[in-house]
Amino acid sequence: MVHDLLSRPLRNLRLSVTDRCNLRCAYCMPELDYVWLPREDVLRFEEMEVLADVFLDQGVDKIRLTGGEPLLRRDVPTLVERLATRSRIADLALTTNGVFLADQARALRAAGLHRVTVSLDTLRHDRFRELARFDELDRVREGIAAAAREFGTLKIDTVVIRGVNEDELIDLVEFGRAFNAEVRFIEYMDVGGATQWSMAHVVSKVEMLETLTRHYGPVVPLPESSSAPARRYRLADGTVFGIIASTTEPFCRDCDRSRLTADGMWYLCLYATTGVDLRKLLRSGWSASGIGELIRETWAHRGDRGAELRVESGSRSPLIPLERLKRDPHLEMHTRGG
Repeated sequence: MVHDLLSRPLRNLRLSVTDRCNLRCAYCMPELDYVWLPREDVLRFEEMEVLADVFLDQGVDKIRLTGGEPLLRRDVPTLVERLATRSRIADLALTTNGVFLADQARALRAAGLHRVTVSLDTLRHDRFRELARFDELDRVREGIAAAAREFGTLKIDTVVIRGVNEDELIDLVEFGRAFNAEVRFIEYMDVGGATQWSMAHVVSKVEMLETLTRHYGPVVPLPESSSAPARRYRLADGTVFGIIASTTEPFCRDCDRSRLTADGMWYLCLYATTGVDLRKLLRSGWSASGIGELIRETWAHRGDRGAELRVESGSRSPLIPLERLKRDPHLEMHTRGG
């Protein structure tokens, strides 16, 4: 297994299957117009399999399918089924906004998907429409119910934004409990697509814990030995939830994740502005072993710690200016899967 300059292994690959999305969430896609990836550039499933195998050869054993919205890509269960045959994948997961999940949960489970995470930022119809521009709350709730039936458990990701949904923490914990779902609250992050981000809108991990403690009583942190981004906590009744404090308490030193866009651009950090074009190499005839050697060398020289550098620099403005985002779709978070 290859390690980077900070001794972080390459173990976790986020594989985007499309940059398209049917929602326009305010923290990810707040603008009205977007430059999409050319469809002819998007990797075929066969190409994703080849690159997945190359990453597995380098030590990756966790793959998460993302988007955009991955369930917009036709026949995603087919890709899941193909990847699930690879015994070296210890964890095969998918992150979705849940709108199409009710129709596909059974097929995804049958195909061999291990886990599913659903993004849900509010339980109120008016807020859902405000956050995502479309009120699909009922369909998302149906998708969560279907996932709970098929998988037995799931995760729910909630981006907490001051003045928008910070008063729903308790409601979301209770909602998750009803579906055996672990809710993970995420600090609002200053990443590429968050053009309206400001520190004033960030609800910190400390504030979230104070809110939950006031309501539930003592909250007990759980010991963790994994590189997962969430710090997990248990309530007195046994309910477990997580908080991802990327903005106020970055976890770069433990990050073993990289990201492959739907058109094969490989990014070593969520905050990276440049990547490695693996699709170009693959389609120009590079061998799997040659691409693997490039991946090993690139990761071995990795020193990325984007979130930590943002904190250290004191720069608390949006990461990428809007005009630059319009020129390069790869800088958008919906393209690289968050």
